[in-house]
This record gives sequence, C-alpha cells and structure tokens, in this order.
Amino acid sequence: MSNVLHPAPSAVVQAAARGELPAWTVASPGRREHMARVAALLSEWAEALDLSLADRARWVAVGWLHDALRDAPPEELRERVPLDFRHLPGPTLHGPAAAERLEGSADPEMLQAIRYHTIGHSSFGELGKALYLADFLEPGRDFDVDWRASLTERMPDDLNSVLLEVLGARLQHLVEVRKPIRPETAAFWSAAVKHG
Repeated sequence: MSNVLHPAPSAVVQAAARGELPAWTVASPGRREHMARVAALLSEWAEALDLSLADRARWVAVGWLHDALRDAPPEELRERVPLDFRHLPGPTLHGPAAAERLEGSADPEMLQAIRYHTIGHSSFGELGKALYLADFLEPGRDFDVDWRASLTERMPDDLNSVLLEVLGARLQHLVEVRKPIRPETAAFWSAAVKHG
C-alpha cells in the first residue's frame, strides 16, 4: 500500500466511483455488468487492504472506467490513441483509448492501470495489478470457474502469488495458440517474478 497523495478526484472519477459512466462510454449492457463486477471486486479488495476512502473510490472508479470504450469499433479507437499504441490488436485498443479520453480527469496511476489492463505493464503498482486480476477473476466469466474462484478467495492478501498464477496461465495460453507475447506483458511477467 502506498501513501502517495493523489489530486482531488475529478467529477468524472467521482461519478465513476458511484457507478455512473461518462457520456462518451461505448459499452453494451453485458459489458456494463462486467464492469460492475470488476468494480465490486476492486471495492472488496480495497476495503480488505484498509485503503483510505479516497483510494477505495479510485479503485472502484477504475473498475467502472477500464472498459468504457470496449465496444467501440477498433478502427475508430486506433485513430484516437497515441502513435505508440496504434499497432496493437483491435481488442486491446480500448484501454489506451479510454486512458487517452480520461487524460486530465484521472491521476497517472489510474490512467496506467486502464491503459494496460489487457496486457499488463511492469510499472504497475497495486492498483494496476488489482485491475488486471479483477478483470480476469470476476465471477461472470465462464471458464475455469473453480480455479478462478480459488484464486479470488486468496485475494487481496496473496496478490503477488495470484498474479504469477494468472500471468503464467495467460502466457501459457498465448504459447499454446501461437500468438505473440507483447513486450509489455513479458516485462510484466519479469517484474512479477522479481517481486513475487
């Protein structure tokens, strides 16, 4: 847990902490249900970690905002992200696009967590790691239900070990289906092993 002081939350972050999404959100009803489940997990974990009320609100807001543009067409998102992200596969563009849209409304740690929530990043602090895990572990997903439930039971006290298990499984899946591993993801793995 960090004692970093963050600026006062913007109206957008305050609204998201209440489950109210920005007008520019492009998310189906099913996606919004997923976002609610992610936000609920993050709220539970933030409370278990005894974070301040302000940090709990930040965690919940990130849960709501991470997929705010998930259902927007990738072609449109590609035009809205910085050049460094335009090469990303379509399904991963919504994180950088949402972070870009939230620039000036969310603090740097929140933006980084949202920007890289699909692929991970070695610079993640507790919030980024928690979002990465909550997005994967939320109970509405229908794969490996028992395994994911057992991992969720260990959160947030065993965050680093759970992170290594989830990252390991996701990397193994990428290898099995012969998909490239993003450099950010490889660096995330290395950082997790180092701190795990």
